[in-house]
Amino acid sequence: MDVGTFCAQSHILVVAGKGGVGKTTMTAAIARMAARSGLSVLIVELEGKSGITGAFGLDEDLGYGEVELLAADGAAGASVRARRITPDDALVEYLEDHGLKRVSKRLVSSGVVDVVSTAIPGIRDVLVLGKVKQLERDQVADLIVVDAPATGHAITFLTSASGLVNAARGGPLRNQAQDVVDLLSDPARCRVILVTLPEDMPVSETIESAFTLEDKAGVQLGPVIVNACDPAPEGLDEPAGVVAARSGVTIAPGHVAALEEARQFRLERHAVCTEQIERLARELPLAHLLVPSVGTATIGVVETDLLAEALARAVADLVAEGAG
Repeated sequence: MDVGTFCAQSHILVVAGKGGVGKTTMTAAIARMAARSGLSVLIVELEGKSGITGAFGLDEDLGYGEVELLAADGAAGASVRARRITPDDALVEYLEDHGLKRVSKRLVSSGVVDVVSTAIPGIRDVLVLGKVKQLERDQVADLIVVDAPATGHAITFLTSASGLVNAARGGPLRNQAQDVVDLLSDPARCRVILVTLPEDMPVSETIESAFTLEDKAGVQLGPVIVNACDPAPEGLDEPAGVVAARSGVTIAPGHVAALEEARQFRLERHAVCTEQIERLARELPLAHLLVPSVGTATIGVVETDLLAEALARAVADLVAEGAG
């Protein structure tokens, strides 16, 4: 099984993770990787101003209409498009599709979604996921990648539909919620990929979130992406002073101390990274995709390409090991 087959295992990939772990960056990398394998991709943004467009070299915010982030190129792969979906937008379209076009926008502008969401918990998430379900049914792309909310909200986001199914006795709202539950529980249609950092708190939250999502949302979890992994240090086996003396290089004592401090920091950082990856493997029975840090504060086209390549290598290694 190649990378393209891996990406095509589900029609929808929901990418979730604790804030600050690089969830949106990995969403972009997954989309780029899938496009390189020949799959057309639609990225769905839910929270706004996530930086997904910047990862493809564009400087604009997404709206409800689609924006092309990457044009199809026979040599470079298929297209990547993106759009943002909000509960208000999804409600307007739902009402218009059911013959209420004249009043739809007026209802939304009057704050009816907020009123209804207070009375019916979970309705906002069901509206959004209902739209994602429609996009999947309409086959708008080979792969839909959803940049989900941060983990805490993501759990509510993915479990709201089942709660609504249990609470509602019937009607179109319950039918919509049931359709969403059917989508989330079918691994051929949808999987969730969690993103973490090789650090104590993100790993702990990822482990807890994984079990919660499986138990309450009934979703199929894909491999966990461990972002910003620290590569194995090379040439740091000996103290800086020993290396300098053997090389015949004269270094001021203060500089030697600074170099040694930097060496120890690098070794300790790698040790923490390795320890947390091993802990994740012990406590969460899911495969891992290890992605290195690109060492930049902002993610643009170059960084997205590098991460997509690294992710593709990790997927290929995973498949070769028979864990895909």
